[in-house]
Amino acid sequence: MPFPRRLLIENEELVLELRPHWIAIVVPAIVTILVVAGWILALTYAPDDGTSRSIVVWGASAIGVFLLIAFPIRKFIAWATSYFVVTSDRVIHREGWIAKRSMEIPLEAINDVRFHQGVFERLIGAGDLIISSASEFGRQVFGDIRNPEEVQKAISHQGELNKERMYRGGGRGSAAPAQATMPPASASTTGELERLAELRNKGVLTEDEFQSQKKRILGG
Repeated sequence: MPFPRRLLIENEELVLELRPHWIAIVVPAIVTILVVAGWILALTYAPDDGTSRSIVVWGASAIGVFLLIAFPIRKFIAWATSYFVVTSDRVIHREGWIAKRSMEIPLEAINDVRFHQGVFERLIGAGDLIISSASEFGRQVFGDIRNPEEVQKAISHQGELNKERMYRGGGRGSAAPAQATMPPASASTTGELERLAELRNKGVLTEDEFQSQKKRILGG
């Protein structure tokens, strides 16, 4: 399920839309396999006596369902309903299906963006993103981010564009007014397309996301 576009303010542009890295659901997947394997073993080696077998089967089933709901299913839902979004104005983190939680950090409030990757995380293209801001959320650590170095660069780039736009008189969610000192539109468009292509090649954007953003930039 994509990030709801209705949550964007007028003239706000979506730059990056990411789900947590697949490493976030590896442990839940292993737990699921172990629970199912345990349930199968319980059925296989359950006593032949009717009453005893029923107790073992129902007991194993109840424990299995409890374990699946308590950890893997909850983790899968959290992964499927989590978004890390960078727009032309904000960094947005949303998670949850029924009970939802949302965090929005204005780009102009961000003081520092860093990332951290262990050796294994570097191999699989995952890591933590640390954002320090003057907002109410202060310092936040976002785990299991896909290609955090490229996301860091994207946030910094959008932050510079946002500062430039506000300096020229544009507010949040508004495009910068045309001025004689502004670079030609074609050069700006080319730069944005090159940036998107770089993010796609790094694996931050999928091909569908790249084509969607390219279409938006070209006005298609």
